[in-house]
Amino acid sequence: MTKDQKNEVIEVLKAKFTQYNNFYITDTESLSVEQVSNLRRTCFDKHVEMKVAKNTLIRKALESLDSQKYAGIYDSLHNVTALMFSENPKEPALIISSFRKKSNGEKPTLKAAFINGDVYTGDTNLKTLTQIKTKNELIGEVIGLLQSPAKRVLAALLHHHEKQAAPATAE
Repeated sequence: MTKDQKNEVIEVLKAKFTQYNNFYITDTESLSVEQVSNLRRTCFDKHVEMKVAKNTLIRKALESLDSQKYAGIYDSLHNVTALMFSENPKEPALIISSFRKKSNGEKPTLKAAFINGDVYTGDTNLKTLTQIKTKNELIGEVIGLLQSPAKRVLAALLHHHEKQAAPATAE
């Protein structure tokens, strides 16, 4: 790979790291070509961009953007690395978990994830990342919480109004 080609890869990676608030760093080392193709297809179907790059180029791209912000990720850059970029913070975790179940394997493994400024390192965080709430899920929960007291007040008023409106029975 020439110096110009390396610089081009670094620029492409910088653009992706800038574009997405969420990315995962995975190890796909022992996957077959067919498995990697299936993983890429699944990512594409779920609107997750998957890129494979050399660790040194990934590190240079991250360092040139903000070396402190991404400092927790550098130790994860070893072996074969595939990056997963997504708007949805939990979609790559769901893809990895689902892929493992289908293949009865332990790969791809999660080396690290960068989610809205927070760094998660190690495969033990995968389950936690599958349970992260998306922005729309959080908004839905807040709306539900706000509506709940109003619904109770309306129900109580309607119930009270029905009691008053009901004709008294003569005994």
